[in-house]
Amino acid sequence: MNQVSPHQTPQSMQHLRVAIVHDWLTVYAGAERVLEQMLRCYPQADLYSTVDFVPLAERSFLQGKKVTTSFIQNLPFAKTKYRAYLPLMPLAIEQFDLSSYDLVISSSHAVAKGVLTGPDQCHICMCYSPMRYAWDLQHQYLNETGLNKGLKGWVAKYLLHRLRIWDLRTAHGVDQFIAISHFIARRIEKVYRRKAQVIYPPVALDAFTLGEKKADYYLTASRLVPYKKIDLIVKSFAQMPDKQLIVIGDGPDFEKIKGMAPANVTLLGYQSFDVLLAHLQQAKAFIFAAEEDFGIAPLEAQACGTPVIAFGKGGALETIQGFPNKPSPTGLFFTEQTEKAIKEAVEQFEGLATPILPSDCRENAVRFSQERFCGQLTSFVNQAMASFRAKS
Repeated sequence: MNQVSPHQTPQSMQHLRVAIVHDWLTVYAGAERVLEQMLRCYPQADLYSTVDFVPLAERSFLQGKKVTTSFIQNLPFAKTKYRAYLPLMPLAIEQFDLSSYDLVISSSHAVAKGVLTGPDQCHICMCYSPMRYAWDLQHQYLNETGLNKGLKGWVAKYLLHRLRIWDLRTAHGVDQFIAISHFIARRIEKVYRRKAQVIYPPVALDAFTLGEKKADYYLTASRLVPYKKIDLIVKSFAQMPDKQLIVIGDGPDFEKIKGMAPANVTLLGYQSFDVLLAHLQQAKAFIFAAEEDFGIAPLEAQACGTPVIAFGKGGALETIQGFPNKPSPTGLFFTEQTEKAIKEAVEQFEGLATPILPSDCRENAVRFSQERFCGQLTSFVNQAMASFRAKS
């Protein structure tokens, strides 16, 4: 039997009618970087999303695609308050008529996987996570948003209850799941009782280039939202006045974090890519305190030759070669999200007898290249389609 290379599309697959469905398009972030590569794998695909408010200057990742949006696009204040319409999104996603497509790929961390497909259509879900705020992280979400009590709290809890029922039902409409990490594959199995193939998201290695000369500062870069724990990192550096920390990023917590930042912590706010890249290349180490499903930022740091000091849970365990358990380590872990644990990890990093090499960090990041992602995705889809057609 002739073998199909990972990058090669079989003759029978070349004329597939493909639809790609994304939750919502508002920024160019982690899920959108994956979507960008999916569109490169399937340039013939039509693109659907509940809303599309990506600024003109950031639309290049959509590669000129016209986006078909839902009725939520035209609702009042949808551009800034689209998340407030989450209770309507299941209805919105079900209104897309995808009946003319052979293959539907949902790019989903919320509602995209709920699209309606027929028995002759193969539906593959690239799942970034089952809805975190509806499942195991519900209580954390309610506490952080102040919706854990009162009438609004009860309304929120009821809506999330209804959303869980819908989310579980729509999992049965997916023929094959792809998870972005083994951590997420376990969450998919826990929530949906479905197996998932792991395909790691890609890193733009051409953009994040190696820097071997390091300066005397630590770096964290992120959107400033509660679960990223940037405030925790800042508080830990308040206990290390002899060490410098630079924070790049903007978000709802900016003013709060700025107000608590000691003299040895510099908040730069939002910065251009060139500024971010220069800081990633020159940082002594990158600090990462969130529990992420995958976490692209630590890999971008490693691609720049910068070690990572990370919370040892979630996707970071799969993308960082942790000292001392791995040969050629690219970082080390702390086991608790506390100021003390971060401080001890920084001190351990500075006390390493053998420094972590920038070349080892870069080599580890190369395992997550865009070419590898596209090869694994197309190979998986080819096999899934062949199996689906054989059953049909």
